[in-house]
Amino acid sequence: MTRPNILLITADQHRADCLGVAGRRVRTPNLDQLAQEGTRFTSAICPAPVCQPARASILTGQLCRTHGVHDNGIDLDEAIGTAGFAGTLARAGYNTALFGKAHFSSYDARQPTGRPECALSSVDYGPDWFGPYMGFDHVEMMLSGPSNHPPQEPPRGLHYEHFFYADGRGAERAALYQAGPRPGAAQTWHSQLPVNWHYTPWTADRAIDWLRHGRDPDRPFCAWVSFVDPHHPFDCPEPWSRLHAPEDVDLPPHRTRDLDNRPWWHRAALENRPKGDADEVRVRSEYSRIVPQSDQQLRHIIANTYGQISFIDAQVGRLLSALAEIGADGNTLVVYTSDHGDWLGDHGLILKGPMPYEGLLRVPFLMRGPGVPAGQTCDEPVSTLDLAATFHEVTEVPPALPQHGQSLIPVLQGAPRPYTMMEWELLPNRVGVPLSLRTVRTRTAKLTMDLQSGAGEMYDLARDPHEMHNLFDQPAHAGLQDELTAMLHSRPDDITPNRQAVGPG
Repeated sequence: MTRPNILLITADQHRADCLGVAGRRVRTPNLDQLAQEGTRFTSAICPAPVCQPARASILTGQLCRTHGVHDNGIDLDEAIGTAGFAGTLARAGYNTALFGKAHFSSYDARQPTGRPECALSSVDYGPDWFGPYMGFDHVEMMLSGPSNHPPQEPPRGLHYEHFFYADGRGAERAALYQAGPRPGAAQTWHSQLPVNWHYTPWTADRAIDWLRHGRDPDRPFCAWVSFVDPHHPFDCPEPWSRLHAPEDVDLPPHRTRDLDNRPWWHRAALENRPKGDADEVRVRSEYSRIVPQSDQQLRHIIANTYGQISFIDAQVGRLLSALAEIGADGNTLVVYTSDHGDWLGDHGLILKGPMPYEGLLRVPFLMRGPGVPAGQTCDEPVSTLDLAATFHEVTEVPPALPQHGQSLIPVLQGAPRPYTMMEWELLPNRVGVPLSLRTVRTRTAKLTMDLQSGAGEMYDLARDPHEMHNLFDQPAHAGLQDELTAMLHSRPDDITPNRQAVGPG
């Protein structure tokens, strides 16, 4: 039997309900079709609610305190990264490739790290460098998403930056990226960068070219196509930014910061000043210290986010068409997901931080391919942590690392999954207080605890889907809390000592 190909497509900061098929007013025809042709997991969560830990967990199949990247700003050990699913499949004969945003290493390290993703070290990786990196034999990457700044000018930068400045007009385009109408909402504008120079189609272009011409057609492939958006800033280029009218988008039902009903760290994360130098404070403050947005401001943020998602959706359609063109669509396991979500106005919050509400914790998770039931909706609690174990099972290539994730094949066939978990060991200078968050989620309930203070929050998601009533330490719900706490403490005792940050992350 021919070994199956794998095409993993991820977006950054795409929350689970922002799909047309999930009920929100966002146009995602290609993702909706992918869901119809395969299975949509409605209770999928991220293993950590920030980029670097979540991405390292996808690659390795391990929770963040085991692979060591327990917060942003910490580089994944290259030996561990190379032992992840990509490197293991490459050693078994697979073509492996990564396109777009990797974020296994820090962009803004204060000293050169020798990593290609480090802005200071990227000068050592010229336009003729294409890997290997973290187990991927072929890579075409960018330093990181713009995050309020245009692509860095060579000699800094990777493949996208070299593309952006190749004709000598990159500075003009950089100005256009930051130009455009600004409706007065946080980090929101209509970018004037022509779409053919934008990193969203560039990422798909490079993957499609590799699928057509760059790989060995006699070997199976495993490719990760990693889009930067809909990560903030909300900077979608026109005309995509105008696709959804602000007056037509759906607002979250609860848009106020009801901090008195929440554990102590909610208020501390919003009101404490992060410790560190000026740059560190700036980066760590952006997640949750933005002033509450009015309904009109939220409408502009959500409309722009919807535009970013629709722009990505169009590229997903192109990728799926390319699979059909090369005759690989019937033997390719296609997955679409994200590293984490975004509050997007829930409880008066935007972006992300140490409040694991459903909008941040849950991610879209679509799967299509050999053996995947079509038109199926699965409500079992699963995680992107399960991807590596699933890839190893379908390819029959044993993992090189111990796995915390579990293969999704039994779940696709109807087996129950009792719970899944998330963890985040925050660096001390992120919110100004030490915090060790652990979350366990079942189909109908969720518990989050800070292991340092013992405080927590618990929600009955079946009766309270918007997480308005914190049931933690309420005697009437002691049985549920004991059950969830036992699940939370079932984590294997294979913890790596906390590693220091190399940048603010």
